[in-house]
Amino acid sequence: MTALETKDLTLAYREKPVINGLNLKLPKGEITVFVGSNGCGKSTLLRSLARLLKPLRGAIVLDGQKISSMPTKEVAKRLAILPQGPIAPEGLTVHQLVRQGRYPHQNWLKQWSQEDEKKVQKALEDTNLTAFADRSVDSLSGGQRQRAWIAMTLAQDTDIILLDEPTTYLDMTHQIEILDLLFDLNEEENRTIIMVLHDLNLACRYAHHIVAIKDQQVYAQGQPEHVITEALVKDVFQLNCEIVQDPLYGSPMCIPHGKGRRKIQMGADEIVTPKSI
Repeated sequence: MTALETKDLTLAYREKPVINGLNLKLPKGEITVFVGSNGCGKSTLLRSLARLLKPLRGAIVLDGQKISSMPTKEVAKRLAILPQGPIAPEGLTVHQLVRQGRYPHQNWLKQWSQEDEKKVQKALEDTNLTAFADRSVDSLSGGQRQRAWIAMTLAQDTDIILLDEPTTYLDMTHQIEILDLLFDLNEEENRTIIMVLHDLNLACRYAHHIVAIKDQQVYAQGQPEHVITEALVKDVFQLNCEIVQDPLYGSPMCIPHGKGRRKIQMGADEIVTPKSI
């Protein structure tokens, strides 16, 4: 089944086309990751899927409907987006931020309810932020702050979640923490996760479906083990590498060629360096 679909989609940023005539189907109930070199249009495409960017041509289809013809609140009830580097107003608490995820469900007839508060509390629990609910967002660490924004997105209670580089600026521990959370949401709640990642190895580890973008088009798409090859990395990223199997997860792992200080353990007392080979 398809969660989102683009039909002959053309997008531009500052009047420069970045996606041209794109036809793409994104699977429902899976984790899809967009990869590609800087400036290839990954983030622009993600923003257009959430109707934050108007296409020059073509359409985006959500559950069989053109997203452009749907009321804004209806779209917000079906998909949520976490853009790159969001900023919360100064002094806003975590609980107040997460509450904002429930605004699409409010109207003049339906005010804040026990169901809304239940969704907020569940989002805080899922992101391990219950103890931080009364803390200001700007007092949190980078990983905690990112979890708070994800909690707001979860409180929106949509089947589809879009995230633009959710691990940017996070250390390795917090990157894995965030991606594990998204993986659990997909596994346990069947949420459709669509995100942009720069780390190709993490993309391969967590994605069911990977989309490589180059020259305003989809270069390749499918399961990581079928898509990520040395030839693709060379063509899309202009990088020579070796692709091996991740020893823990079996997913493709990219080992880039390049200069570096390499030491190879040959024996108990012998170290061979490139200069001595």
